[in-house]
Amino acid sequence: MTVETNMKITEQEVRSFSASKSEPEEFTELRVQALAAAAVLPLPKPDKTKITNWNFTEFPVHATESSTYTSLDELPEDVKSLVDLKQKNLYIQHNNTPAYLSLSDELKAQGVILTDIFTAIREHSELVGKYFMKEAVKAEEHKLTALHAALLNGGVFLYVPKNVVVEEPVQVIFIHDDEQVSLFNHVMVIADKSSKVTYVENYLSTIPHAKGLANIVSEVFAEDNAQITYGAVDVLAEGFTTYVNRRGVAARDARIEWALGLMNDSDTISENVTHLIGDNSVGDTKTVVVGRGSQKQNFTTKVVHWGKNTDGQILKHGVMKDSASSIFNGIGKIEHGATKSNAEQESRVLMLSPQARGDANPILLIDEDDVTAGHAASVGRVDPLQLFYLMSRGITKQEAERLVIHGFLAPVVNVLPIEGVKKQLTEVIERKVR
Repeated sequence: MTVETNMKITEQEVRSFSASKSEPEEFTELRVQALAAAAVLPLPKPDKTKITNWNFTEFPVHATESSTYTSLDELPEDVKSLVDLKQKNLYIQHNNTPAYLSLSDELKAQGVILTDIFTAIREHSELVGKYFMKEAVKAEEHKLTALHAALLNGGVFLYVPKNVVVEEPVQVIFIHDDEQVSLFNHVMVIADKSSKVTYVENYLSTIPHAKGLANIVSEVFAEDNAQITYGAVDVLAEGFTTYVNRRGVAARDARIEWALGLMNDSDTISENVTHLIGDNSVGDTKTVVVGRGSQKQNFTTKVVHWGKNTDGQILKHGVMKDSASSIFNGIGKIEHGATKSNAEQESRVLMLSPQARGDANPILLIDEDDVTAGHAASVGRVDPLQLFYLMSRGITKQEAERLVIHGFLAPVVNVLPIEGVKKQLTEVIERKVR
């Protein structure tokens, strides 16, 4: 089924799309209510970035059907290079279509669920309903979250039961190769008590230009003593208007680690928020960004401390070239009562041309006395001493600058757990800064 819209999608189109996915009535009503709310809610207000003239509502196609894959041999070469052919735990979405799914028999026997979001809504409605847009991200926050809830047209659901440790990474790839397509993907990763999982996703445009929207939400929940490592590499085409909202909630003694390579060629608003609601919980976020051309981007990374003795770490490194501009907001918020907590952040930006702009804004909001907190921020050119050191050993200036940049972005590249994804991010960085 293909649903087309020239301007704004109607309630009847939303109902028809929901019916085509055999969604429960309560989910259909959630969509309809969100659509109505989107008409009156304001846009979010990212710090120092004016987005009132950005297109977040008009798109050519809401959802379309694309081909599926019966084996990994059928994947496009650009995608095949990301996947270990021995990978047992893999989900692929082709534009808006669930295209490939593999989960090991061992994990199935242990109760692990990996499926597309529509199947999860139908077959695991109670589990989805417990978490969906209730605690991490709420539909009524602003216009973009409401539009997301109303127009959700793809995504993935991963659930790891209590005491289950998933040894091998779970990989998810979102392939975009139709310039008309919009991506309203919803990702849910839930690790029950004392479980552990590594989840790695790729957004990959295999075409140079897009006409649609990307409105992407991820909700990540680590229950008591659970551990989640969430890796992502986003490479979406120029022409998208992109809103990405990734949020996590960590319970008592839980840990959420983010390793994010944000390499979109589109104008982008990105939020990454971790709520440390349980005592002794940990949130560790590492992000790298490369901007080029005339891109405008805003990245907000926030860790909110609610529980006692919580630890929040933020590391953001960005490289700007041409006339690209980016805002890097880092926020450590310690709520009243979150004693013995620690909030640390570091934001550093390299600018490779006189027209490039990068702003690093570290913010600490402390409502408790018995805590520790700190921040560091810098914006500047490649260190001439580093270049001199490398060039004194016979390396050309261009190659020396390239090595410095790769070293600068290495903190995220090196922690990605899948070699194909790590290689992809390295190649994307190389292409963008060349």
